[in-house]
Amino acid sequence: MPLTHRSTLTQFLIEERRRFPGASGDFNALILDVALACKAIARAVALGELGGNSGDFAVEGGAINVQGETQKKLDVLSNEVFIRRTEWAGNLAGMASEEMEAPYQIPAQYPRGKYLLVFDPLDGSSNIDVNVSVGSIFSVLRVAKDVEDSGRDVVEADFLQSGARQVAAGYALYGPTTMLVLTVGDGVNGFTLDPTLGEFMLTHPKIRVPEDTHEFAINASNSRFWEAPVKRYVDECLAGKTGPRGKDFNTRWIASMVAEAHRILMRGGVFMYPRDTKDPSKPGRLRLLYEANPVGLLMEQAGGRASTGEKPMMSVQPTSLHQRIGLVFGSKNEVERIERYHAEPAQKVSIEPLFSPRSLFRD
Repeated sequence: MPLTHRSTLTQFLIEERRRFPGASGDFNALILDVALACKAIARAVALGELGGNSGDFAVEGGAINVQGETQKKLDVLSNEVFIRRTEWAGNLAGMASEEMEAPYQIPAQYPRGKYLLVFDPLDGSSNIDVNVSVGSIFSVLRVAKDVEDSGRDVVEADFLQSGARQVAAGYALYGPTTMLVLTVGDGVNGFTLDPTLGEFMLTHPKIRVPEDTHEFAINASNSRFWEAPVKRYVDECLAGKTGPRGKDFNTRWIASMVAEAHRILMRGGVFMYPRDTKDPSKPGRLRLLYEANPVGLLMEQAGGRASTGEKPMMSVQPTSLHQRIGLVFGSKNEVERIERYHAEPAQKVSIEPLFSPRSLFRD
């Protein structure tokens, strides 16, 4: 049966599995458990202050997580939902979350499987109070054979795999509608939650990111800390039709990673949260395993590009569970231009004395 907008996520995964006759079905079951977790979080987000705690999960916020950020109640709730909905089925060897310092071990009463689940349970949660779209981001990795065979506890090193080794990645967007955007290595597809059926329905098959764009997103308040290639790129965009790019650009900044990624998947654009000099101890703001890698894989699978600004994001070898990194992603031609600016020697600006700024107060 050909897949149509009436196909459910379950039907889509069955069709994908048919490409691999020897597949066990564990992978499909894991994705469906993740989708169930996203449905539960979508309900909690939609209820907001009306919701209180959700079902069996009684949680409190206010603690400081491993990232040094204050957890909101929905951060903690979302983390619990991801764990409880996926730990039991025997598909996972372990998990890692942005909200937990160490890897999560599958409890002894449950069987262990061959996959690792990595997730940011509620990305952009600082926007909840102002009712801006937020989401969940996830990534699936294969565990090493020795872990699968021995059933031992997972350690941090088991998760330190490059983005190219992801077997699936996706996000749920909790906005006017709830969407699940997913890649299983064969393009990117979008599913919209039908609240009457409680099912994710295929509504955006084979999403493609346009190669060119006239939109860019960056936090301009950090401009004084940007490296020269980033400043050059933004300045050229702002110069508009009369500048070196010869066209006008629009700026967009939502401060919600999932919402930014979704806009770019739907209509193109480039997003930049580059390395800067604001805090030299941090090589970037975003988390490699929980944000940059899954979003990077989605972009690459949709014909876009994801980069540190200097090299492809999928080639970066992680060195720690909560590693931060600079991230640029979106329309292929724009990201490649930014990479090219990083590779070129720094442009020398020469100002002749005759045209130097003058002032009565100049030394």
